[in-house]
Amino acid sequence: MSAALARRRAAVVLLATLAGVALTGGLGFWQLDRAAQKQAMQAALDARARLVPIETSALARNAGEAAAQHYRPVHLRGRWLAANTVFLDNRALNGRAGFIVVTPLQLEESRDAALVQRGWVARDARERSLLPELPLPTGSVDIEGWVAPAPARLYEFAAAASGPIRQNLDVTEFSRETGLSLRPLSVMQGESPATVGDGLLRQWPRPAVDMHKNYGYAAQWFALAALMAGLYVWFQLVRPRLGRRA
Repeated sequence: MSAALARRRAAVVLLATLAGVALTGGLGFWQLDRAAQKQAMQAALDARARLVPIETSALARNAGEAAAQHYRPVHLRGRWLAANTVFLDNRALNGRAGFIVVTPLQLEESRDAALVQRGWVARDARERSLLPELPLPTGSVDIEGWVAPAPARLYEFAAAASGPIRQNLDVTEFSRETGLSLRPLSVMQGESPATVGDGLLRQWPRPAVDMHKNYGYAAQWFALAALMAGLYVWFQLVRPRLGRRA
């Protein structure tokens, strides 16, 4: 191999290594930036959880207001619309099959209602369609909890179901189906003296943003950058020098 060709080859290897290290290092720093953004988001969620509860009159009326209220404490007053209760299927808790029970609450002094995720109940092991008896008080009630997005969606193999047992519940579609004017959100009901003995479990997951995955990806990109730099130093600098000494 001529000296000129060897120099060109060395230059190509150097440029390729620099480009690879720059690319993987940049991706590592991008993942760190994403982790910082998520950390700030988690801090904002934690701060919301410490705010004073939202009262019925201040509950969000549109999607923009609802997003700003997600995971804030809430104290609502109204009456249950028990006839419109829905049981969201395939919601496991501690390894047991069951339902998330959702009932609209007619808000006091308002024509609107809000979907309340009241809690979890086990499904009958022998007869899937057999629904548990979960009596609701009539008249005006006070509930405590926090504002949340609409109930989490699961994959559906068939068209959206109707009736009391469903896989998912879309706020807009349910509003059209029932004729109720629903706020664009849901409320996760918390434990209170009023919920004692109602047969529902409320082991709601704490809202959290996963930034550890981004730290893991960043470590992988930085490791790849270090590997490329190390291989270049070994094969292009250290090994040839050792060969000349030998």
